[in-house]
Amino acid sequence: MNLRKEEVNALRTLANEYMEIASLPMQKEKMELWKAFNRHDNTRPMVLIDQLPWNELNQTGELTCVSQEPFLQKIEFFLRSTIYKWNHFPADMVVEPFLTIPFSTYNTGWGVDVEQEIKVTDKNNSVVSHSYNNQLAEETDLDKIKDMEITLDKQQSKEWLEAAKYLFGGIMPVRQAGGPFVHLGIWDVLSERMGVENIYFDLIDRPEFIHEIMKRMTRSALAGIRQMNELGLVDTSENICHCSVVYNDEQLPGFGAGAGNDTHHAWGFGMAQLFTSVSPDVTEEFEIPYISQLAKEYSMIYYGCCDRLDDRMDIVQKIPNVKKLSCSPWSNREVFAEKLHKDIIMSNKPSPSFLAEETMDDEAITADLTRTCHAARRNGAALEIILKDISTVRYEPGRLTKWADCAMRLVRNY
Repeated sequence: MNLRKEEVNALRTLANEYMEIASLPMQKEKMELWKAFNRHDNTRPMVLIDQLPWNELNQTGELTCVSQEPFLQKIEFFLRSTIYKWNHFPADMVVEPFLTIPFSTYNTGWGVDVEQEIKVTDKNNSVVSHSYNNQLAEETDLDKIKDMEITLDKQQSKEWLEAAKYLFGGIMPVRQAGGPFVHLGIWDVLSERMGVENIYFDLIDRPEFIHEIMKRMTRSALAGIRQMNELGLVDTSENICHCSVVYNDEQLPGFGAGAGNDTHHAWGFGMAQLFTSVSPDVTEEFEIPYISQLAKEYSMIYYGCCDRLDDRMDIVQKIPNVKKLSCSPWSNREVFAEKLHKDIIMSNKPSPSFLAEETMDDEAITADLTRTCHAARRNGAALEIILKDISTVRYEPGRLTKWADCAMRLVRNY
């Protein structure tokens, strides 16, 4: 790998700044607070911000990368984005004192590619709207679905690790783990390969066709999981699962302290976001049998995203190993908290629309968060608040800081 002097200097400067943050005593304190929270020790609610509109945030050039090589660019953006979040809206994020380099792997995938049409881009030419073409329209299309095949490129992996150690030696510890990823939210995968409306019609008109798709997609995912485990490619020390911090006494008791390198010692996450518009009975028939097969391969499961779950809590809480459930803006938070089992965490997703309005209303944000906190406290639910899926802040990054300040003031007085 050819390293330009400009790249080396920029990356080393960023690494020094990153490690200054990661070495702060509060990082370990926050890790311990997350462990206490995840064991249901009656701590205050925890707060995070993730999945950001990065195309709107680079007002001062803090996020502009100088690296040209794709591998180095990924490292540089990780460092820049982590430093950016810490400086502007850290909330309860934890910055770990090392850098993880993935193994170089290739996954053949599901066998069905995404075909989409770009509808709208913003002023930075970032895609903000697109539509998907149906790749599974006929019975004959079922044969497109293939079992995943994951391969490890040992030589490329070695080169990546050596380059990272050369770049960051004496500045930041480097470890190598993980690489491939198998999405357990198969319905989200299908929505990009069929289109949501096509799925809805087929659920009504061709239920057996949909079941056959799900059987094959689940088989493909299980094949991918099996190969990840056989190759030892699972990063069990990853401290984030679907935007939630997952330190815990059993599986991740400290920085980089995950056990093993397979899914049976790791967190996984699933969802069926388009099922917000179907009945609980459809969820029970078309989601639970399939996600349950996948969930059994993991030690802990985070389930849900933007899905509405308050009207089907009895169903989704049957998912094996589920430890956190998403309470999205489409769920009634009072009903959700009341029905939530006490050994499962309420992972609330406040509406990001508060940051998209013409004028950001701090009082409305505080009232919304207060309502959530009251619902959780009345029902004895452990509560985390994760602002995510943020499509726009109207090119005003300071809105994120204001939201974080509102949330942290509230939970510190919980």
